[in-house]
Amino acid sequence: MKLDQLFSMQKALDAYIQKNHKATETFDERGLALLVELAELANETRCFKFWSTKGPSAKDVILEEYVDSIHFLLSLGIEKDFDGLENWPTSNALEADLTQLFLQTGQAIYKFLDELSFESYTNIWMHYGALAKILGFTEEQIIQAYIDKNEENYARQRSGY
Repeated sequence: MKLDQLFSMQKALDAYIQKNHKATETFDERGLALLVELAELANETRCFKFWSTKGPSAKDVILEEYVDSIHFLLSLGIEKDFDGLENWPTSNALEADLTQLFLQTGQAIYKFLDELSFESYTNIWMHYGALAKILGFTEEQIIQAYIDKNEENYARQRSGY
């Protein structure tokens, strides 16, 4: 998947938010937001809720939570000048059950926040690609959901969200 369109859209949204909120150093906040969004995504899948018989949320709800993470992942890359990442890196080595994949993705995020390296950044993308695969999301679905959520984020900013 080509990422240049998503990086471009995220740069514009970040600039819009920066202009209206005058926030300066927000890297740590974005990192925490990414971890929170990962947890919200896991919660919607309910993959870890062994004590419950209730199934996962609707696929569109899970997809929206997924792209919430993508917004912050893009934003973190932009802030560290890693937005030259052209294609979504993949790895066939990331075969695990969903619970394990969420735990591994969280570890990848923490590692990036600690190291701030391009390698650790691309590793998060690989994990999110594995999540997309196991959740059954196509490239087209992810892009469209990102575009839709991007528009919603602008509307939220305009309404004082």
